[in-house]
Amino acid sequence: MADRILSLETEFGCLIDDIDADISPEQIASRVRDHIFSVLELGVLDVYYRDWGEPPGNGGFLFNGGRLYIDMGHLEYAAPECLTVLDALIYDRTIEPILLRTLDDLGLRPFVSFIKNNIDHQTGATFGCHENYLVRRYVPFHQVLIPALMAFFVTRQIFAGAGRVGANDIFFEGDDPERFIGFQISQRADYIVTDVYEWVQFSRAIINARDEPLADYRKYRRLHLLVGDSNMCELANTLKLGTTRLLLDVLEEDPSVNLPVIVDPVEAIRDISRDPDFEWLVMLENSDIVSAIDVQRMYWEQAHSYLAGRDNETDWILTEWKEVLDALEDDREQLIGRVDWVTKRWLLETFREEEGLEWDDPWLESLDLEYHNLDPEKGLYFELERAGTIQRLCADEQIQRAMDWAPGNTRAKARSRLMRALARQRIPCAVDWDFVYFIQDKPFEMPNPFETYDRQVKHLLALIKQLKRQRRENL
Repeated sequence: MADRILSLETEFGCLIDDIDADISPEQIASRVRDHIFSVLELGVLDVYYRDWGEPPGNGGFLFNGGRLYIDMGHLEYAAPECLTVLDALIYDRTIEPILLRTLDDLGLRPFVSFIKNNIDHQTGATFGCHENYLVRRYVPFHQVLIPALMAFFVTRQIFAGAGRVGANDIFFEGDDPERFIGFQISQRADYIVTDVYEWVQFSRAIINARDEPLADYRKYRRLHLLVGDSNMCELANTLKLGTTRLLLDVLEEDPSVNLPVIVDPVEAIRDISRDPDFEWLVMLENSDIVSAIDVQRMYWEQAHSYLAGRDNETDWILTEWKEVLDALEDDREQLIGRVDWVTKRWLLETFREEEGLEWDDPWLESLDLEYHNLDPEKGLYFELERAGTIQRLCADEQIQRAMDWAPGNTRAKARSRLMRALARQRIPCAVDWDFVYFIQDKPFEMPNPFETYDRQVKHLLALIKQLKRQRRENL
C-alpha cells in the first residue's frame, strides 16, 4: 500500500431523554470534556488560542494521538494520523467507550446519549463527519484532483450513505413547497450547497479547498471532505475511506487518467439521495445519462487497472467495492448489516409496515436517531449487532487498546510519547498536530506525518529526565 495519511473527524449529537433534566447539551459537552482530561487524565488540554478564536481549555490532544474539543457547542473527535484503513476505522471508534465511561462516571448515562449521526430532526441542525487525506502537492489540486474525483464523491453515497427519514429544504430556493416525505440514502446531501469552497463555517461544500496540510507544505496538501455521512457499519466506513484512498493513489500515479465528470454535482448529490426508485441517474459531461452504479464502476475499473495485486489491503478494498456495487444492482438485502442506509431502511420499513405508519410519522424519526445511539443498551445498531446481523471488521480489544495507544507508524506515536512524559512530570506543554512545545527555545516540530521521530523523541525524553533531576536539586 502506498503511503497515505488518512483519518476521520466526527461531531456528535447529544440526546437528553429526560425533558425535566436541568442541563443542556452544551453543558453536557463541557462536563464530559473536563472529566476526560481532568479526571480520567486521558490527554492534555490546550494552553493557547487556536484558529477561529478557540480559547485555551476548549479541548486538547489525547494520549492516543487524537484530539477532542468542543465545536459550536457539541463534542468533536479528530482521530490521529493513520496509514491503513483498518487503523482509521479503529481510531474512529475508540472515542465511543471513552464517552460511555464518562457518562457513567458523571451519572448521566441513564438519560443522556451521544448520537453518531448528522442531523437533528427537531432543530434541523447538522453534525459533520469530515475526512482527511494527505495528498502530494505535485498533483494540481484544482485543475486535476477536484475535477477527477467530484463524480466519485457525488455517487459514493450509494454505499457510504447513512440514510435518513425526511429532508431539509432550507438551502434550496424554488423547491416544491411540500415537504419531502420518505426515506433518502444520505444525511449530508441536503446540506451541501456548493461543490468547492474554502471556509467550512460559511458554506458546506463537497470538497473544502482550504490549503492547510498540517505537514510540510512544500510536499503535501490535505484533502478535506465535508460530504460524507457518519457511518455505524464498519464496512461502509472502511469502504468510504479505502475507495477514496485508492483513487488518490491512481491520480498520483497518473494525473491524466480518464475519469467521469458529472453535470451539476450539487443537484446530482441531492437527486441521488432522494430517488425513491434507487435508479440514481445522473448526466455526464458528454451528455450520457448513466446510473450512480455505472459511475462507480468506471472508477473501480481504473483503480483495478492501476492497482490490483499491489498488496492485500488494496485487493481487499477492490473486492469489497465490486461486491457492494453488484449487490446494489442485483439484491440490496445482501448489504443489510454492511451498508448503513440499506440496514436502516430495512429496519424502519419492517417497523413501518408492522405498525401501519407513514414515513412522516415522528416515531420513525425517533427510531432513525436511535439507530445511531452509541450506548449499546439503547442503540438499534447494537441490537442488530447482538442479533448477528452486523458485519464486524475490527475487534473490541483493538478499539480498547486504541483508547490509550497511538498508531505506531506515524508521527502520532511521537506526539503521544512526549505528551505522556511531560504529563507525568507535570511540565506544561503546548501541543498541535505538527509540534510539541515545552521548556525549550523552540518547539519540537514534526513536519513529516509518516515519521515516528523515535530517535529525536528518545533525546527529548532524556532531556525531560534531566529537567526532573534539576527540579529535585533545586528544592
